[in-house]
Amino acid sequence: MSSGTSIPLTRRQFLAQTMQAAGALALPCCVPASALGRDGTVAPSERILMGGIGMGGRGSYDLTWMLNEPDVQWVAVCDVVKSKREAAKNVVDGKYGNKDCAAYGDLRQLLAERADVDAVLIATGDRWHALASVLAMRAGKDVYCEKPACLTMAQGQMVVETARRYGRVYQTGAQRLSEPHHVFAIELARSGRLGPIHTVYADIRWRDGMRLDWLPEEPEPPKDELDWDAWLGPCPWRPYSSGYVNGAGWYHYFDFATDVAMWGAHTVAQALAGLDMSSVSSIEFEYAGPDATMVTRLSNGVKLVLYRVGGSVWEPCEFWHGACGERFDGTEGWAAAADGYSRTDVSSPALLLDYHKVLAEYAGRTQRQLNHARDFFDCVRSRRPAAANPDVMCQSMNICLAADICGQLKRNLKLDLHRAEFAGDPEANRLRSRAMRTPFTF
Repeated sequence: MSSGTSIPLTRRQFLAQTMQAAGALALPCCVPASALGRDGTVAPSERILMGGIGMGGRGSYDLTWMLNEPDVQWVAVCDVVKSKREAAKNVVDGKYGNKDCAAYGDLRQLLAERADVDAVLIATGDRWHALASVLAMRAGKDVYCEKPACLTMAQGQMVVETARRYGRVYQTGAQRLSEPHHVFAIELARSGRLGPIHTVYADIRWRDGMRLDWLPEEPEPPKDELDWDAWLGPCPWRPYSSGYVNGAGWYHYFDFATDVAMWGAHTVAQALAGLDMSSVSSIEFEYAGPDATMVTRLSNGVKLVLYRVGGSVWEPCEFWHGACGERFDGTEGWAAAADGYSRTDVSSPALLLDYHKVLAEYAGRTQRQLNHARDFFDCVRSRRPAAANPDVMCQSMNICLAADICGQLKRNLKLDLHRAEFAGDPEANRLRSRAMRTPFTF
C-alpha cells in the first residue's frame, strides 16, 4: 500500500492465494529430455567432460570417434595452429548445436582454466606426447594419448610415475589391443592354444631413414596463426619451415620423432600381450644393419623379430598382409593379424572354430569392450587400469626405443627390462633420455 500499511488477509483470501501459487508450481516446465537423462541420453551430471589437445589429422579422427559416445561431452579443444583448433571447435559445436566449445592455443591455459574437464585426448606431434600427458595428469585429468607415447625411456617412466602418483587413468592409442582380430590372435597365444610360443613377429614398417639435419628457415607466421615456439615444445630450437608443419613433415626428423617406435608402439605391444612377460627380465638386440629386420631374444627364450617390410610400406610380407601386423608361432600352430583383416589368419581352420568363444572369454575375463576409446571411458568411470595402461605402454616403448639405440650405436645391446638399463654400456644408457628445452620440461 502507498501508505506503508498492510491489510490483514482473511482465512479465505489466504487459502485462495495459496491454491493459486500451488497451481503455478504445478504447471509443466519445458525441460529437455537430455537434461534429465531420458530417451537414451545421459544426464549432464553423469557425463565425462572432455578436452582435446592437438586437433590435426589424428586428433580430428579421434574427435569424431569419441563424439559418438553418449556419456561424453566435449567442452574444449586446443591446438597451436589456429585453423585446426577452429575446425575442431566447429565440429564439436555442430554436434551439439551450439557455440559452447572453448578453443585454446596453449594447452597450459586449457589445463589451468578448465577445472571442469575430466579427461583429455592428446594427439599432438610425438614430441609433445609425454610432456602433455604429465602436465594433464598433474592437473587432475585422465589421459588418452596417441602413440608413440614418448620419445625416450626417461619420458615414458615419467608418465608411469605421474599416473601412479596422481591416481590417473591413462590409455595410449595402441587401439589394435582392442580390435577383435588382433585380440583373437593374442588370446590364442596367451591361452596356450598354439602351444608354447617360440617366435613372435612385430611389424615395424619400412622407413626412409631418420634425418639428422633441419630444413632451411622461412619467415614465421603470425603467432596467432601458429605459435612456433609452442609447436616445438621440448625439442631443440629449429628455425621455422612449413615443411615440418604441412602434413606430417616432422615425421622424418630425429629431433621430433622416433624410428622403430613409430609403428612398433602398436605392434610390439600386440606381441607382448600374447606372451607371459611376468618372468622376463631382459632382452638382447642383434644389430643387423641400417633399416633391417632386427632379431631380439627375451630371457625366457622367446625370439621377438622386429620385422621391416621391404620396398613400399604397404607391400605384403610372408607373415601377414596389411600394416601393423603381429604373428605368434607356437609348437602347435601360428596366428597372425594386421589392418584390414575380417578374421585372424591361422595355421589351421580348426583354430577359428572357437572365434566367438575366445572373444567372449576375453570380454568376461577383462570386463573390456572391443573398442579402445570405450575401454578408456569405462576405466575413467571405474578407475581401473585401461588396456594400454602406462605399464603396458612403457614396456613396449622401452623395447622399441632400445632398438633405436641399437641402430644408432650399430652394435648388439642387452636391456634389463625391470630397470630399463643397458648392461655394461654407459654410452647406450646416456641415450635413454634427451634434453628438454626450457620452459617445456617436466
